[in-house]
Amino acid sequence: QVQLVESGGRLVQAGGSLRLSCATSGHTFSSYHMGWFRQAPGKLRDFVAGIDLSGGSTYYADSVKGRFSISRDIAENTLYLQMNSLTPDDTAVYYCAASAYVRLTMFPSMYRHWGQGTQVTVSS
Repeated sequence: QVQLVESGGRLVQAGGSLRLSCATSGHTFSSYHMGWFRQAPGKLRDFVAGIDLSGGSTYYADSVKGRFSISRDIAENTLYLQMNSLTPDDTAVYYCAASAYVRLTMFPSMYRHWGQGTQVTVSS
């Protein structure tokens, strides 16, 4: 059974940085494209960043491009999201997800496995 466990979310001031981690188990990590999504209260779950099987290709939402960086450590079965220059608009619950789709995708429906989420709050 695939398990994804996020960590690293906390309260941070605007302009600060955080690194989220997603520990995975129960599957071959390199068999899945991985993504980070976020959901603010009353809003839909939005794509943040994605990384392909090998880690050689990444994709970002326009709102985080240049500020966030996604990476994966295949040896450690862990996905990361480095977040810099945070703003209050980045406040949300952040989820990692695994997709077995043929290509890296930004659509939540194409991700089969999800973590429980970690709260990121950015104060102004």
